[in-house]
Amino acid sequence: MYAFTISGRLIDLHQHRIYPATITIDNGIITTITETEDAPEQFILPGFVDAHVHIESSMLVPTAFARMAVVHGTIATVSDPHEIANVCGIPGVQYMIDNSRHTPFKCFFGAPSCVPATFFETAGAHIDATATEELLQNPDIWYLAEMMNYPGVLYKDAEVMAKLGAAKRIGKPIDGHAPGLMGETAAQYAAAGITTDHECFTLQEALDKIAAGMHILIREGSAAKNFEALHSLISTHPEHVMFCSDDKHPDDLVLHHINGHVRRALEKGHDLFNVLTAACVNPVQHYKLPVGQLRVGDAADFIVVNNTTDFAVLQNYIGGRLVYDKGKVLLPEVAVTPINNFDTNLKSIADFAVSAEEGKQQIRVIEAIEGQLVTNELILPALIQNGQIVSDVANDILKIAVVNRYTKDAPIATAFIKNFGLKKGALASTVAHDCHNIVAVGADDIAITAAVNALIESKGGIAVAEDASAVLSMPLPIAGLMSAEDGHTVAAQYAALDAKAKELGTSLKAPFMTLSFMALLVIPSLKLSDKGLFDGKTFRFTDVTL
Repeated sequence: MYAFTISGRLIDLHQHRIYPATITIDNGIITTITETEDAPEQFILPGFVDAHVHIESSMLVPTAFARMAVVHGTIATVSDPHEIANVCGIPGVQYMIDNSRHTPFKCFFGAPSCVPATFFETAGAHIDATATEELLQNPDIWYLAEMMNYPGVLYKDAEVMAKLGAAKRIGKPIDGHAPGLMGETAAQYAAAGITTDHECFTLQEALDKIAAGMHILIREGSAAKNFEALHSLISTHPEHVMFCSDDKHPDDLVLHHINGHVRRALEKGHDLFNVLTAACVNPVQHYKLPVGQLRVGDAADFIVVNNTTDFAVLQNYIGGRLVYDKGKVLLPEVAVTPINNFDTNLKSIADFAVSAEEGKQQIRVIEAIEGQLVTNELILPALIQNGQIVSDVANDILKIAVVNRYTKDAPIATAFIKNFGLKKGALASTVAHDCHNIVAVGADDIAITAAVNALIESKGGIAVAEDASAVLSMPLPIAGLMSAEDGHTVAAQYAALDAKAKELGTSLKAPFMTLSFMALLVIPSLKLSDKGLFDGKTFRFTDVTL
């Protein structure tokens, strides 16, 4: 790697200064920084770090994700391979690590802590405490990923405690995931050694967790959006804040990444240095990442932007290598071989029927909430036709189903959901956190069956069915989660499916992303697994009818 120099106005996040400088880079390392009297009117600063992301949710493998992210000034991610681990186990984690080795983009993977997240659903793998400890000893694993089983932490489940203990012995940080925990329970959760949380959806919750010693990751993903609720922390608790996307769909990644957090924070009037510290410095320090911070002796990981208002990225350097230059991505496309775990048979319309029970005229309904992963529980009248409870399109109460993708002839779980808004047709996806069974929602059983069967035939993907014969789908051959195509192709395919879903009536901004979280049992209140309707507050199954 050759030596070179670059000049501009350096944004020094450690001395809180901006000054003209010339930087010398040799063999990927910053060797000198010389303050000058003048410099080109461009700004040089450390690259952005996504402090918590599931790369799989972009439907891209790490190398393809990198080609999209560098455009926005991202140089590194703290990546939880929890999604592929729930499908393929440790081989899935290794698949992500191996693919990431083909790019200079820095992916720092964690050891998934909850595979499966609960035993109230069917997963494709199980990673116990012994296997988790082995993963944590791997130098390619940087932390214990989000501990979603917060009841297990609070009640000191032996397996959960063993995983936390292993991370503490090995000296690797522990990520949290505890939506809604406040006060004493938040303190108890943090006392177990858990250092972060990206699930806060109110300011008071975040403040309680900060008081307990935790760092708060301000999330703005494709479905869960907590920036508005939490951004004041950038000014009040800058040392405790990082930015993350968590789950980012490909059409969203085309538009922005962590740079979107930065722009919004500056528009809100937050101090430039506080904002950039959250975006560039705090994740590196917290997770002890080998990411350069624009100091002599650091790796040459930095970006060049046009100004400090809109932060248009002109160039992106990782390890001294120019990976993005004024509109051109300089990272190669990488061919991939799929890995998967899929074994179920085609379904019939009758498989999705919900029989009405005598004397039971009401149903528990999941209320999806725009921009949130949490749901509400509603008790509403059932629409009964010919002895069956059916979707009540007029009142926006649609049938939702979860199909076990790992077992032939397993029974299908069905329930009802509000706020998807479909007037006809159905949506289905194998991106269904966390076990990634098939989740579908629709106005009628014919369309639901068509959408589900399209995904069974392709062994994973997302689909929109207008009726039995009009089905649009995108296969995701890598674990039913990721495409082998490049990011822009996947983004275009996804955008077409999203547009079709909205044509059928949904008003949700990201209907597929919202759908993907309706089987996530560890986030309350009401969710659906392949084993039945689940109450996230009591942590047990509940009846659909009453």
